[in-house]
Amino acid sequence: MEQKILIKNIKELAFIQEEEDKRSRLSGSEMNECSSIKNAWLAIENDLIVGYGTMKDWEGIADWTNLKIIDARDKIVLPAFCDSHSHIVYAGNREGEWVDRLKGLSYEEIANNGGGIINSALKLREASEDELYDQAFLRAKEVISTGTGALEIKSGYGLSVESELKMLRVIKRLKENTDLTIKSTLLAAHAVPSEFKDNKAGYIDLIINEIIPQVAKEGLADYIDVFCEKGYFDNDDTRRILKAGAAHGMASKFHVNQFTISGGIQVGIDENARSVDHLEVLADEEITALNGVSTIATLLPSCSFFLEIPYSPARKMMDEGLSIALATDFNPGSTPSGNMPFVMSLACVKMKMKPNEAFNASLRNGAYAMDLSETHGAIALGKKANLIITKAIPSYSYIPYSFGSNHIESVILNGKVQF
Repeated sequence: MEQKILIKNIKELAFIQEEEDKRSRLSGSEMNECSSIKNAWLAIENDLIVGYGTMKDWEGIADWTNLKIIDARDKIVLPAFCDSHSHIVYAGNREGEWVDRLKGLSYEEIANNGGGIINSALKLREASEDELYDQAFLRAKEVISTGTGALEIKSGYGLSVESELKMLRVIKRLKENTDLTIKSTLLAAHAVPSEFKDNKAGYIDLIINEIIPQVAKEGLADYIDVFCEKGYFDNDDTRRILKAGAAHGMASKFHVNQFTISGGIQVGIDENARSVDHLEVLADEEITALNGVSTIATLLPSCSFFLEIPYSPARKMMDEGLSIALATDFNPGSTPSGNMPFVMSLACVKMKMKPNEAFNASLRNGAYAMDLSETHGAIALGKKANLIITKAIPSYSYIPYSFGSNHIESVILNGKVQF
């Protein structure tokens, strides 16, 4: 059934991408831009934005029938957030490990004691696909409630052919049963499972020769990912796995520079990775290398908050002209939250980003990190009607300023009002 929505009396319609603006992402000083209209209207037909403007110049909508009208007086309308890095398919939680860290154990010590990713893998293997789906569905609804409209979800807690496929099938079900725009990522190279503890090469062979081909056969993954980090997978491992994924049609994006500088960022640039994610530690020459390339840097400040590790040098990166995306890293071990407004608050307070920069990193640049630039991340004619309607707030900067409160009154995804 055809659906038409008119949002009228909008206090401010923000983060508009005008028709002549062909930039797929924003870099450096561009990230502080925001085109907006005060006292505005916006029209939706089916799942697309088909018109917007000032109330003074409003026309062409009066002849619509079957029209749902939303009065957004004193409220702000924004694009929905694009969270380009999450791990929301997992079993149970790792609350006990968090308590252990509070008692003084390090992330590495917990992992060496059988915790961390391996702990999640064991729990996931015991869970049925339906159990995993039910838990992940609730998390998907949770991220929608805080304004997320597009979400990348990784596997990586299976670490076997059967369990990685199980995770990716759950992600496929989430695509089919929610209005989120979802991109799926194969992260079998998240850790070396216990049964391959002394045979990492054997596990890499399993990933390349069995997991990747089977995932590709079922069409379950858009991306291939690797945890490129000391004690996990080195640069050579990463390059080999990324190339194998690319040979089966999976674009590259991967974890790197979370704890150590390894040179892995250059691997990502060489392999034309869509994004390199984490970058809590970063050398000056790596900032230079990322300038002007197609690979975008995706930063995860709520991971730094939860693990008490350094924050990525976002201010320096933008001052050097880089393009940055922000994402949640929602996962049970290092970021048990999918709250994008909180991520923006941390980016502003801890990484010295201005509010406009944090929004653009969570909107247009987040869309770029998921190859969604044509359809998401901005208010524009013909883009998906993925929108946030705030409560009555002074300005959109109030969202990251007033952390801890949910200032979102309603979310529209694919032209459908979620709540």
